[in-house]
Amino acid sequence: MERLHARYPFLDASRAAVEAAGIDLAELVAAGGPAVERGHERVERALMDGTTAAEEPRLWSVRAELLSYPIARVLVSLLDVPGAIEKYAAAEAATARERFVEDFEADLELKSAGGERLTLDRLLADFDLSGRVEAIGDGRFGLDVTAYLELAAALEEPQWRLARRPLSDGTVPVGRPALYTLLREAVGRRVRDGLPLPVPAEIEEPLSAELASLRRSIADIDPPMSFETVTPGLFPPCMRALLSRARDDGGLGRLTDHSRFSLVSFLLATGLDAEGVIALCDVPESDRGSVRAQIDRLADEDGPVAAPPSCVVMDEYGDCVNADDTCETIRHPLSYYETELRQTPDDRVTDWRRQSETR
Repeated sequence: MERLHARYPFLDASRAAVEAAGIDLAELVAAGGPAVERGHERVERALMDGTTAAEEPRLWSVRAELLSYPIARVLVSLLDVPGAIEKYAAAEAATARERFVEDFEADLELKSAGGERLTLDRLLADFDLSGRVEAIGDGRFGLDVTAYLELAAALEEPQWRLARRPLSDGTVPVGRPALYTLLREAVGRRVRDGLPLPVPAEIEEPLSAELASLRRSIADIDPPMSFETVTPGLFPPCMRALLSRARDDGGLGRLTDHSRFSLVSFLLATGLDAEGVIALCDVPESDRGSVRAQIDRLADEDGPVAAPPSCVVMDEYGDCVNADDTCETIRHPLSYYETELRQTPDDRVTDWRRQSETR
């Protein structure tokens, strides 16, 4: 096990290092110890802070850091909270981006660190992108158009649309920062792959204390989950933008999975039911069945079972747009909505549900 494996546990070589060590996951979690503690921290920081980096890195050995990754994947699978997997994967990807940018920039400056740093060529090879991404000079890269479309598929901002990009001989040129963002997307997709995991009882039971702790942490940071009024004009900019896209671009079905989850879970938290979400989003008749099915998964008879993604995760999704002064003071879209409702005079707050009933 090497430091590189611990920094990038999603790499093929990192997984191979775990397999070569002959680690029995059931025995590892039953014994407890540093790997389990770090795995718990990994998930908690992902859900609360949008990062999986350790608060005190020196506390953890290379072995504990590397083995915390499969344990974190088990924990987030067992957590069974809507959006938790998406938040966790986004946090792993964001942390990986910070690390590989640091490594790549050091490589550009010819700072030697032996095999401790990840190189761009090695990361590209790990994701089967060798030959599909080529340096073309001046800090720019040419991506095979198919590779570009695969990597940019979940990026909804207009600048990522192929129509906005120059295309020559099947190649899309991008700058270094854009390439790093596309590679972050590749990491996130790999982390999400296979989740949630099927977890046998002999692994689940020893992790009961860690799961209970994670659920308490989520409960502690969850913003208010019920409101007396639904006033779209007071929604945070990110949710107004998603709502506008859902209405204008052919319905909720045209949003990416994470954007649709963010919007629907937010609307449920404001107090709308399934029919209210469908009406507000102007969902076409042909899509209403699938929307109702998603809402059934997100809500129970007591209302939403989890908050929509935090501001950190919305930013990683690319859905944090048009941030205003209120955005600077909050960490969650629902907190924004609560703040706006509290600060707006009652005579200027109109419940959308009452308006829709009079139409």
